[in-house]
Amino acid sequence: MRCLIYREPPGSPQQVDCRQADGGRAAVLESLKRVGEREFCWVHLDDPAPGDLEELAGPLGLHPLAVEDAVQAHQRPKRERYGDVLAVALKTLWYIEDGCEVETGEVMVFTGPRFVLTVGHGSVDPTTEAVRRLGENPQTLRFGPVAVLHAVLDTVVDSYTEAAAQVRADLTALERRVFSPDREDLTEEIYSLKREVLEFRDAVQPLVPVAQDFAGSQAGWPEGAMPYFRDVADHLHRTDTEVRSLDELLNSALDAHLARLGTWQNDDMRRISAWAAILATPTLVAGIYGMNFAHMPELSWVYGYPLAVTVMITAATLLHRAFRRNGWL
Repeated sequence: MRCLIYREPPGSPQQVDCRQADGGRAAVLESLKRVGEREFCWVHLDDPAPGDLEELAGPLGLHPLAVEDAVQAHQRPKRERYGDVLAVALKTLWYIEDGCEVETGEVMVFTGPRFVLTVGHGSVDPTTEAVRRLGENPQTLRFGPVAVLHAVLDTVVDSYTEAAAQVRADLTALERRVFSPDREDLTEEIYSLKREVLEFRDAVQPLVPVAQDFAGSQAGWPEGAMPYFRDVADHLHRTDTEVRSLDELLNSALDAHLARLGTWQNDDMRRISAWAAILATPTLVAGIYGMNFAHMPELSWVYGYPLAVTVMITAATLLHRAFRRNGWL
């Protein structure tokens, strides 16, 4: 558990002090009770047990359904309001280039009049970067808990943008292999990357209307905070468009690859058919003369055998040239 307390000194609207509450869980709970008029606290939990959140539910006024959502960590991106508490579920996402895999986690953000509670699940914690950004831009902290919500949301959306760029690079490399002269079956790799892009879409698309609501005037944020949320909504919209285009490009790449597989199979069948036709003529002649009937023409002729061999070679050569001219060989 981590607890940061932000305080706006009297007469300093552009300055917000930050201190960390030390001393364990008991000290954090005590700090929550002592939050003053010009202060708000930010509590963060990683993979909490149900008991951890239940301890905080009372002092923070969390709804039981909100606590259940935070513990289960299988929520789609959404926003819910329980009285004065706003609950926002976000999917964290990162891309593993070695395995071309999209890994996801989750972070729940609860904001109240004087507190922010973030609950993280997964190996990537966006709140660490959010703390750093708030430290670099302390003027945004004058908006109160809304500033923390924006910082976490902005960090998550930026991670989407970075992951989309990495997926794009892998897709470009895959497209080059699809259209290369080498015969390589890439169906499994294309399907695998498409599955990861679908997981990407499941994280991004449901968040788009939430971000648009936050950027609208009905969100109820301070006037100065609106441009920040509009900027996040714009970045998310661009990423959503990028993910959609990646999905469409993967469909096109899969169609093109299946078409090339069909072309390769047709080429193989034509080669097989051409060689079968070439070998069929000598086989026919040899089969006829191999029947050993007593009254077959040219059996007693001295040049009968050389003539039969010459006919077989000539017929096979003419067929081979014809098939090569037609592109079958």
